[in-house]
Amino acid sequence: MYAVIMAGGKGARFWPRSREKKPKHLLDITSEKTIIQETVDRIKQLIPQDNILVVTGKKHARTLIRQLPEIPSRNILIEPEGKNTAACIGLAALHIRKMVPDDVMVVLPSDHAIHDSQRFIDVIGAAAKVAAQEDALVTIGIKPTSIQTGFGYIEQADSFQRIGHEEIFRVKSIREKPDFQQAKEFIESGKFYWNSGMFIWKASTILKEIGRWLPALDGGLMKINEAIGSPREAVIVPRVYRKLASISIDYGVMEKADNVFMIQGDFGWSDVGSWDALWEISPKDIQGNAALGGSETIFEDSEGSLIYSPRKLVALVGIKDLIIVETKDALLICKKGSSQNVKKVVDILEGKKLKKYL
Repeated sequence: MYAVIMAGGKGARFWPRSREKKPKHLLDITSEKTIIQETVDRIKQLIPQDNILVVTGKKHARTLIRQLPEIPSRNILIEPEGKNTAACIGLAALHIRKMVPDDVMVVLPSDHAIHDSQRFIDVIGAAAKVAAQEDALVTIGIKPTSIQTGFGYIEQADSFQRIGHEEIFRVKSIREKPDFQQAKEFIESGKFYWNSGMFIWKASTILKEIGRWLPALDGGLMKINEAIGSPREAVIVPRVYRKLASISIDYGVMEKADNVFMIQGDFGWSDVGSWDALWEISPKDIQGNAALGGSETIFEDSEGSLIYSPRKLVALVGIKDLIIVETKDALLICKKGSSQNVKKVVDILEGKKLKKYL
């Protein structure tokens, strides 16, 4: 069995901590370790480190190699440029198929937090058995705890089988990010789960499905496949990869495929996708305030706020539901509940060409 950790993206909603040179997954946000180190530590309980692949961009490869010394450097696969998850997963599947004729691959985002590692391993292990036995695409669904428009949703169908304590369900549909009213209807139906972005399947299965639903992408991948291991790999792979369509595996394959299964991931999952999400999983005082970063913090007549400050004492007086993040060169002040819009600040900085803040 192999693991593929997708380590791309900017983590723009975590500005000003997350920057182009050091995005969210390379930061120590939820513990003393970085998020990607936590991701590797979890999955290596099930999969040997020699079978863990990390797909990333060129600008982050050296940092990843330093942060993950136990992962062979040959297992750090470099994308010539970001092309979304379908191309990323296809590239990793080709490399796995070069190493073994066919094996199960567990695809994981690099930037999620998991509270119960043992439950996570149990669920992934059961999913891998389904993927090995069936020509199936298996995903992990998270039971919703609130109405969220920033997540995709999985619609559960009938029960397929049980493996140990885990129940596997057929999937009726996969929906991309809905508007508020639609998300509300999804949750009220009791049949929808958040899409965690974790997938388990055989390398041959996902390559076959890419060929079925994304023939143009498949054509490019087959050219790359011929080049891998050849003297012209360094020339051909970047040339072909840059021409691939940028499309997510959810939209390109999962929404269309008819052999999709789901297991519920009841292991304390968070995508840590925003400062609000970090507040949700952080330890808090009795007034619901979370203080991170290590500096002294004073909360006087204040509640429901998050402070990140590694350098300065911060005192809040008469404040409710604020997010305050201090770094060496920037200060973010945001109303709690609006931190998804921090990405707009990054867009403005890009538009003004203020690269030193990116």
